[in-house]
Amino acid sequence: MERHFIGIDIGGTNLRCALVDHKGSIFEHRRCASRIEEGRDAFCQRLLSEITALQDAAGVRGVSVGAIGIGVPGLIGRNGMVHSSVNMQPLNGLNLAAYVGGRTGLATVCGNDANVIALGEQRFGAGRGFLSCMVITIGTGLGSGLILDGKLWTGCGGFASEFGHITVDPEGPPCPCGNRGCLEQYVSAGALVRFAGEGLPESTAITLSAKEVAELARKGNVAALAAFDQLGYWLGIGLASLSNTLNIQAIIIGGGVSTSFDLLLPALRRTTQQRCFPQIYEGLCIEKALLGDDAGLLGGAALAEAIE
Repeated sequence: MERHFIGIDIGGTNLRCALVDHKGSIFEHRRCASRIEEGRDAFCQRLLSEITALQDAAGVRGVSVGAIGIGVPGLIGRNGMVHSSVNMQPLNGLNLAAYVGGRTGLATVCGNDANVIALGEQRFGAGRGFLSCMVITIGTGLGSGLILDGKLWTGCGGFASEFGHITVDPEGPPCPCGNRGCLEQYVSAGALVRFAGEGLPESTAITLSAKEVAELARKGNVAALAAFDQLGYWLGIGLASLSNTLNIQAIIIGGGVSTSFDLLLPALRRTTQQRCFPQIYEGLCIEKALLGDDAGLLGGAALAEAIE
């Protein structure tokens, strides 16, 4: 019997699950509100219900489910333990892989959501053909996943590739992680709005969103264009350091802000080139992610297939 895999993308707002084959085709897609504020038990029951629905869908299709792969925001250990998740705090201290595996009887693996997204892009999206790349997601925060020698690199404990928390300004603004001047404070949707607000009338800046900053930039607004230049500048500083350290083949940019990829790319390329060794920059591709919201689902399925 043909085997499919369940990919799960857990977010603070939505819980998304899919039934996926080994080619990356999604045959069944489910989505519901996470409602994590209702507590751990209620969330876990909701998660198990979604998994059961996908198992039933697999049976209707005449295929079996080989394994489950889950992406979770936060610090996720190699064994599936949720050590710390700001958006899913009730899950802290839970070994989610063991919990789900024990109740479904299916091999289950969990990883940081940005790492899982990186695996999805590398296997099925913009990362195909690259043996080494960094996939970053720019949204509310700055997530990242690192592929080295064709494999997801998670470090000795499973916590690697927290690119958003490298220090770029020792005396910069406080970060929720406890540090100061993290790259995430300069590269995120919130940072873009903050940069734009510095050059706009206060009445306009108060209600601005990242999407609206992009709309203003496309209309030629000087402050909005400058905001994208600042975002590209700071991201370029971080990526140049990363590239000089690892000499990877590609940087792939996803997340909500990536819809404005063309607006931040000039400053990003300029800064990265200025701060990289020429030989390293010449071999570096900077690409836009291709999979959108499906990256985490496809990455979860790829994670699951690897452990089957």
